[in-house]
Amino acid sequence: MPRTRPPYPPEFRAQLVALHRAGRTIEEVAQEFEPAEQTIRTWVAQAAVDERAAAATPRTERAGALSTAEREELARLRRENRQLKVERDILGKAAAWFARETGTIPTAASGS
Repeated sequence: MPRTRPPYPPEFRAQLVALHRAGRTIEEVAQEFEPAEQTIRTWVAQAAVDERAAAATPRTERAGALSTAEREELARLRRENRQLKVERDILGKAAAWFARETGTIPTAASGS
């Protein structure tokens, strides 16, 4: 199994993006520091998306790209949705079990 390393801290990412914006090429930054060139390119692109989202400008450069805040909210909503589906399934099974035990079937008007 390949080794993985912990994610780089946001401050480190911001420093490398700032170095690139100050005029250094991505290749130079990648050679001096540990991350791969593609990783730094991804960070630069994500920083641009985040800045456009903060400035509330239209997305023209990367249509459909999500800002970091939007990604975090999407992940939170997906976790919540997964939890709600589990709870719904549990309630459905419990209702079916109680219906079998009591010998009654809930009516369609009851919402079950």
